[in-house]
This record gives sequence, structure tokens and C-alpha cells, in this order.
Amino acid sequence: MIEEALEYIRSSPDGVLQSDLWKALGIDSRKCSRIVAKLLKDGLITREEELADGVRTYRLRAVERSACTDRFTPLMASGIFDPCAGCTDECVPERCPKLSEWLFALAFSKSTGQKPHAAASL
Repeated sequence: MIEEALEYIRSSPDGVLQSDLWKALGIDSRKCSRIVAKLLKDGLITREEELADGVRTYRLRAVERSACTDRFTPLMASGIFDPCAGCTDECVPERCPKLSEWLFALAFSKSTGQKPHAAASL
């Protein structure tokens, strides 16, 4: 149902009213609110308050994402590209210096809140 809701929202360049969404999906407003909350939490839509026929509702718009960014997201961690992706070295992951450096930089960045630097040059 979440995918259907997102597709319906994406189908309109001006966005859709939340009150129209639940009617279009054939669900009650309560279930629609839970779906909208999930889409908002995942950063897939935005929501702006609006008056429609004197009743408060929300205009929902899909967030445009770059196809390139989405395609490589599984290979990224803290903004650094996975050094093993496309690697042709014949090594054992437990002893790979590139992988070890990358993991160390990620752990360091998470513990200090800084952006990792060391692995960026791999």
C-alpha cells in the first residue's frame, strides 16, 4: 500500500491532497496518516498544510532523487564509496588494507562525528 501511495503522489507534478489520497486508495484517513508518516520519515515526500473547501488538509509532494545517487547508495557508507566495489585485487577481506582503512575511517567518523578523510583517496 505504501508503494501505491507513493506512485499516486508521484503521478501529479503539483502533488496531491492527503484527503484525496486516502479516497483514491480506498482506505480510511487513519491508515492514510500512518502511510504518510512512513513516507515522510523515509524522506520520500514533503507535506505542506493547505485549506481545501475550508477544511485543513495537507499537500503531499514526492521528493525527487537523483537516479545516480540512488543507484550507488548501497555502495556508500558515510559518503565514502566502498573500496571493494570493482576491485580486481585478489585478497582476503580479513587482510585487505584498503578495506581495513575504509572501515577504520568509517568507525572513526562515527565516533567523532567528523567526515572521514583517510579512505576517501582509495
